[in-house]
Amino acid sequence: GLGTYSTSGTTLSRQQVFESSNSGALVNWGAGTKDVFCGWPSAATYGGVPSADNSSIGTDLSGWSAFQASLQNGVNGDVAYGNNSTNGIVSTYSLVYTISSAYAGGVLAPNSDIHFVPFGADRGQKISSSGVVTTYSLVYTASLAYWGGVLAANGDIHFIPYNANRGQKISAAGVVSTYSLVYTTTNAYSGGVLAPNGDIHFVPQSANRGQKISAAGVVSTYSLVYTASDAYFGGVLAPNGDIYFVPHVAAVGQKISVSGVVSTYSLVYTGASGLYKGGVLAPNGDIHFVPYSANRGQKISSAGVVSTYSLVYTAGGAYTGGVLTPNGDLHFVPYGALVGQKISSTSVVSTYPLVYTTPDAYQGGVLAPDGSITFIPSNAAVGQKISTNPGAPLGLGVCLSSFLNKF
Repeated sequence: GLGTYSTSGTTLSRQQVFESSNSGALVNWGAGTKDVFCGWPSAATYGGVPSADNSSIGTDLSGWSAFQASLQNGVNGDVAYGNNSTNGIVSTYSLVYTISSAYAGGVLAPNSDIHFVPFGADRGQKISSSGVVTTYSLVYTASLAYWGGVLAANGDIHFIPYNANRGQKISAAGVVSTYSLVYTTTNAYSGGVLAPNGDIHFVPQSANRGQKISAAGVVSTYSLVYTASDAYFGGVLAPNGDIYFVPHVAAVGQKISVSGVVSTYSLVYTGASGLYKGGVLAPNGDIHFVPYSANRGQKISSAGVVSTYSLVYTAGGAYTGGVLTPNGDLHFVPYGALVGQKISSTSVVSTYPLVYTTPDAYQGGVLAPDGSITFIPSNAAVGQKISTNPGAPLGLGVCLSSFLNKF
């Protein structure tokens, strides 16, 4: 289990303990009295829901507590954080393959590769931990096939079907394969979330039912309370294990509890146009919706209270997807925005310059263990990333956490 551990009243950080411990294996403290799990799994052990605690997210908030501890280790790492007053250095890099509407969303693999999820692309593209960009063959391609991806408990990466008539995944060994879906339709799902029991839930955009893949690979559907065209776009795993769908044009919020009960709740701000695309979980447990065309931010507290707040920059089609960084900042990923925008751990909203902007540039981002954020190219001719220079890098197991495991 995941226990507390201290010496002479001083709490040890998870990084200090884990990085000196047994290369990813369970560590026995005092003949079994305090078992802890290394957040950096060995290359040979992909099993278990990748949540940075003992192979389980936990509905008692233990997984979230472990995740927060690692974030705090980044904040209090005794290394100066901040470059050029932007809390990071923004840079670009070359891509091997570019096309209109190429990719949408990305996933960090257990070997630290970042895979782009094919939207209109006819090939896969990934970035290795050493920064090498390569492409690889896909089994199935179609116009605007997938939107977002999820890392499964066994290390497989599943693409979320948008217009695709079949599922597609990449195994931990890099093998690409397809599988049958129960339900397909145009603009069906966008983004997905890994549930505490290992199920992968597709987030309904225009689908009239939910669809999920169990940890055993069984595909099934279930009823939703609210459906509408372009209703939701992306989802977020809350600290208590609930899955929240992010409202795009939906008039109400919708969530799935850890016991699988689907319910709706009231929003403070709704509109006919696409307001939000994607969401981010903050260090305090709040879920922030990423503003696409919204003129204000909107969030849900860990207690379930919905509220709005002011943004510095708004525009039509501004941001798509977001990333939580080791220092607790939330970065929105620029789609049509001309500037970056972030929310600090103290809730201060600010903007910063980007190196490269173009219409419909990026969709979604991925956090790597070194603290860098990679934007996923949609129509961009170059890649773009933010080197956040965290106080202490996050372990791979933390970056594979289900709390970051969304488009």
